[in-house]
Amino acid sequence: MMKNPMMKITPILVLLFPALLGAQSYDIVFRGGRVMDPESGLDAVRYVGIQGKKIAAISTKLMRGKVEIDASGLVIAPGFIDLHQHSHNAEAYRHKAMDGVTTALELEVGVSPVSEWYASHEGKSLIHFGASSGHIPARMAVMHDTGLLLPRDAAMNRVATPEEQKKTEALVQKGLDEGGLGMGMGIVYTPTANADEILSLFYLAAKFKRPIFVHMRAAGNVIVSLQEVITDAVAAGVPLHVVHINSTSLAKTPDALRVIEGARARGLDVTTEAYPYIAGMTDIASASYNGWENQPPEYFPKLMWPPTGERMNRESFQRYRKQGGFIVSFTNTEEMVRTAISNPMVMIASDGIMEEGVGHPRAAGTYARLLGKYVREDKALSLMDAIRKSSLLPARRLETMSPQMRQKGRVKVGADADLAIFDPGRVIDKSTFQKPKQYSEGFRYVLVDGTFVVRDGSLQEGVTPGQGIRAR
Repeated sequence: MMKNPMMKITPILVLLFPALLGAQSYDIVFRGGRVMDPESGLDAVRYVGIQGKKIAAISTKLMRGKVEIDASGLVIAPGFIDLHQHSHNAEAYRHKAMDGVTTALELEVGVSPVSEWYASHEGKSLIHFGASSGHIPARMAVMHDTGLLLPRDAAMNRVATPEEQKKTEALVQKGLDEGGLGMGMGIVYTPTANADEILSLFYLAAKFKRPIFVHMRAAGNVIVSLQEVITDAVAAGVPLHVVHINSTSLAKTPDALRVIEGARARGLDVTTEAYPYIAGMTDIASASYNGWENQPPEYFPKLMWPPTGERMNRESFQRYRKQGGFIVSFTNTEEMVRTAISNPMVMIASDGIMEEGVGHPRAAGTYARLLGKYVREDKALSLMDAIRKSSLLPARRLETMSPQMRQKGRVKVGADADLAIFDPGRVIDKSTFQKPKQYSEGFRYVLVDGTFVVRDGSLQEGVTPGQGIRAR
């Protein structure tokens, strides 16, 4: 009897035609990487199969794919979700991708008009993008302030008339109607916005059941500032997210965290974030520096002018304040940074700004610094905790209003193929205050919706898989 030639399949045919053995073939397969999923707690060596824009399989068994990558010694983590990114341009997104970020969102200041902002990024973005409906830009537009990102004059110095408040609220509401991811509010930058104006905005956000992302009032009395926004959130019944708790609270960081922990323990929907640097950065012409010309002489050397690296004195401070521009402020300590980032409830977000090579190193290196310095070197927190704070917690903050986020921040079957794949022994930030435009090292592969944006440690040209993240 003649034998069926298909009964004998050579090893070569197995490799070329895995379907002959019933094996699934995927678009991309990562072989033998350490899969770390912060939702399930999975931390084990696995194969990961990507089909289209989704994670299709995670298994201990052999998989085949059109593209196969040996991920031995690498961590396969969810792509990082940065809730607090100010620069949204191609330059900034390249630095984000090289830092493991697959989604960058402008939630503190926010934008206005919202639809126009989203339209300007559609089909052009290396990574996912999104924004809140911003009180600051709306107030600036209504009051004809001459500032760019932040107020410089009218919206900073003048009390809004009742009519201006009404117009500002209308713009913010329009942005929420158009899918803004909550409301952005920087009270420190609009000191003339009184308690009634702020509370009215909390009530507006509550109608949409979306969070307010708030930069509290100036740090003169952090607890009072924190009490204001928590009280408003309770009164309005709105979720609250307090941005960069370490840079707003400084030495009072433990006290501020205790207040937020207490509010959460009593069932309030309050979250917060921090970035892993001892220095902050904002516009020297903004309200953050009101009255600084009267500070003692020893305060000024804490400030650095990024283009030259010079530390300031009273005279140079006054000169640059008239000119305007972003300034670095070394006002925090390593102890306070570690206190914030190691707290289980605190998310990681960059507050990143990068414009034509000028900016704070957090715009390029926040997540690599977290993994390299604070996890590997200082052991301030575990690797899984760092991944959870950078991916799952931000996704959960947004997923009640944005269904897109329910499939991000996880490494599981059916989740979006937004992945950060890095070498835990090498990952580190390279960006400095003097030379911020330097990519992080150690991220070998970064995928956005199943598309490589970083491959073999290099950015990929001509790809724009990023999608707009909106509230629904």
